[in-house]
Amino acid sequence: MCTAATYTTDSFYFGRNLDYEFSYGDEVTVTPRAYPFSLRCMGDFRTKYAMIGMAYVAGEYPLYYDAVNEKGLGIAGLNFVGNAIYHPAQDGKSNVAQFELIPWLLGSCATLAEARTLLAKTNIVNIPFSEQLPLAQLHWLIADKTGSIVVESTADGLHIYDNPVGVLTNNPPFPQQLFALNNYRALSPRTPAVAFADGLDLPVYSRGLGALGLPGDLSSQSRFVRAAFVRMNAKSGSSEAESVGQFFHILHAVEQQRGCCELDGGKYEITLYTSCCNADKGIYYYTTYGNHQITAVDMHRENLDGDRLVRYPLVQGEQIALQN
Repeated sequence: MCTAATYTTDSFYFGRNLDYEFSYGDEVTVTPRAYPFSLRCMGDFRTKYAMIGMAYVAGEYPLYYDAVNEKGLGIAGLNFVGNAIYHPAQDGKSNVAQFELIPWLLGSCATLAEARTLLAKTNIVNIPFSEQLPLAQLHWLIADKTGSIVVESTADGLHIYDNPVGVLTNNPPFPQQLFALNNYRALSPRTPAVAFADGLDLPVYSRGLGALGLPGDLSSQSRFVRAAFVRMNAKSGSSEAESVGQFFHILHAVEQQRGCCELDGGKYEITLYTSCCNADKGIYYYTTYGNHQITAVDMHRENLDGDRLVRYPLVQGEQIALQN
């Protein structure tokens, strides 16, 4: 389970919560320009643009969960279990494996419009990375400062949906997620007027009554509604600190705490990390479940014309500032 979102002040921000029961050993990873990838169906590929994001690195291959490139285009992959279907290679298509999609698009495209053009002739193929790392069932939020789309590969092919709320969770498919907002059209950040019945005096006994009925459970549909409401009503100053702080507040509204979502075998789903990337500046901020201090990695402080991945293990353990 995961939640991804966008946010715009003077800069464009892109990030996500990654919710799962264990970590593969995630690292903030910078892929330089002209980095070589061997695509399973399309052969050798070198990135045109550098990128930064969270990845599990297998050998020297970055398996990105979410990333942005140096031009400000961002992509996050989220679990889409039971609905994601990948297909055999097709003639006349760009046949890309699920794990290749993020580096291929970010390495090729400077804008969301360019990504749309590539995706229009793309087929996501059913080829796993390895026997140890089988196909992940995913759909993707793709965005830049001009807007966002959702990409889903299902039984009837590849679908590209405009995303007017800049948020994505897991199931159901995106059109159903978006339609569910109709059930909450009366929600508001303002105190509502009495509409229950004429002549009935109902006193305002609390602040926040405009959001009464906003779902608070951990299901993906409820997280979508809550994240969309918070994201679309969030206000902040335009400074970097204010914008980044507000973005983390948006995603903390849908984070998962250990013990509240129990799985088989005594395991619990938690928010392993929350990311926020200033896509305009290439700065990747993150917190982890055990460390709420925001840590930042600036891709432009690295050699983007190098020939190796740059990897930063996540800073773990609570960083507490003692005031006395």
